[in-house]
Amino acid sequence: MEQVRIDKWLWAARFFKTRSAATDAVLGGRVHVNGSRVKPSKEVGLEDMVEVTVETLKRTVQITGLSDKRGPARVAASLYAETPESIAAQEEHRLERRLTRPLGADLGARPTKLDRRRLDALRRSMRRGRP
Repeated sequence: MEQVRIDKWLWAARFFKTRSAATDAVLGGRVHVNGSRVKPSKEVGLEDMVEVTVETLKRTVQITGLSDKRGPARVAASLYAETPESIAAQEEHRLERRLTRPLGADLGARPTKLDRRRLDALRRSMRRGRP
């Protein structure tokens, strides 16, 4: 096998769970081969550079093996070699995600029954016009 379709290769290399998801990514412009936007039927070969954007992470890999069938993760990992810049960006992205606080974390702990009663009393007093 000298060449394989880009959508099949992305699926076999486990960048996407389904082949249709890989096809949609290629059609959406999130996949570039050797610096240019391609169609899902584009044939790729060994030594081609592929840029794949999955969610917010952009990965740049060089094709080292070809397959049009999805296999185990170890086999999939041997189909490409990631560039050092891409690995550094991936680590930075992981660190950012780990350090960001989850949505609503700044609201504090859930109020206790006593806190809720005090809030209700404060709201009642504000409606009556008392400071």
